[in-house]
Amino acid sequence: MTPTVFVLSGPNLNRLGTREPEIYGSDSLDDVHDAVRREAEQLGLLADCRQTNHEGVLVDWLHEAVDAGADVVLNPGAFTHYSYAVRDACAIVTTSGRSLVEVHLSNPAAREGFRHVSVVAPVATGTVAGFGLQSYLLALHALV
Repeated sequence: MTPTVFVLSGPNLNRLGTREPEIYGSDSLDDVHDAVRREAEQLGLLADCRQTNHEGVLVDWLHEAVDAGADVVLNPGAFTHYSYAVRDACAIVTTSGRSLVEVHLSNPAAREGFRHVSVVAPVATGTVAGFGLQSYLLALHALV
């Protein structure tokens, strides 16, 4: 059976390709998901790619990953900086023995001050940031 990895993206990532392309690039979220699925297959994984603009839905998906025994690649979007509900759900993933890699297309540390703090990072297995679409692919490699 092929191990599944949940690849979860938070708010506004459905606007990739048109939202501030000078920061986030010109790839759409569909492009990201296609590349992730191809890379995951090469690594012997099955990528379950999802995006939501709703905090509770993201929390539910993190719980689902725990119940499925799946690792997680997570781009929490703006929830990175303030969502303690998402942070706590991420902690449930990592304390259950699974890995969770936080990803960002841009480098939050090189942007506005409010983006410098991640409430997710202290409970994540690791973080990959600043490499555009490649951040997601590097996260998959980190899991294997």
